[in-house]
Amino acid sequence: MPNTDTNRAGEPQLDEVQQAQPSTVAAKPVRKKRVLPAVAVLALLAGAVGIGTTLPDPKTSDAYVALVGEKASVESDRDSVKSSYESMKSEYDTLQNGMAAREAKVTARETEVGKADAAVKTADAAVKKREEAVTGAEKTKAANTIGDGTWTVGKDIEAGTYRASADVGSSCYWGIYATGSNGSNIIDNDLPGGGRPSVALSGGQDFKSSRCGKWEKQ
Repeated sequence: MPNTDTNRAGEPQLDEVQQAQPSTVAAKPVRKKRVLPAVAVLALLAGAVGIGTTLPDPKTSDAYVALVGEKASVESDRDSVKSSYESMKSEYDTLQNGMAAREAKVTARETEVGKADAAVKTADAAVKKREEAVTGAEKTKAANTIGDGTWTVGKDIEAGTYRASADVGSSCYWGIYATGSNGSNIIDNDLPGGGRPSVALSGGQDFKSSRCGKWEKQ
């Protein structure tokens, strides 16, 4: 019988059991549990949680505060530029409106001036026409007005009735002669002595006036 000493609990010791088993049976290897990877993951998670709770708030950093200040400054500059633009735009619109109003007034004034110019031209034309009429009348009157001298009717003066333009004096003399008779063939004559005498002249006659003033064709 082999030596099978027991321990205090009465169970045989391991070396004794192994010695009791046949030597031909190979012993099964003992598998060790892989606990290291799981432990590492847990450690990383714990570290991450620890880091997350200990990181400072980025909004309290100097860089963040500086950026916030720069943003506020840029926004302030933008608002100032925008306000200046709106003010300039308002002034520009006011000037534009004023210019438009002035241009409208200028256009209206130009229209009035144009009308006035047209009226002046019309008046000038009317005055010129009157002047021409007066000049023509004066020329006609001058052509039909004779003074002292001998005038051949149909050559020097037109035929018609002529009258003294003013009262004649006592020395006034007029005579009508046959043309070409050199005053020898008297058709009519007179010494009126006053008043405004008149004579009727026809073609083929000569009219002589002496100290009677002007005679005008009627």
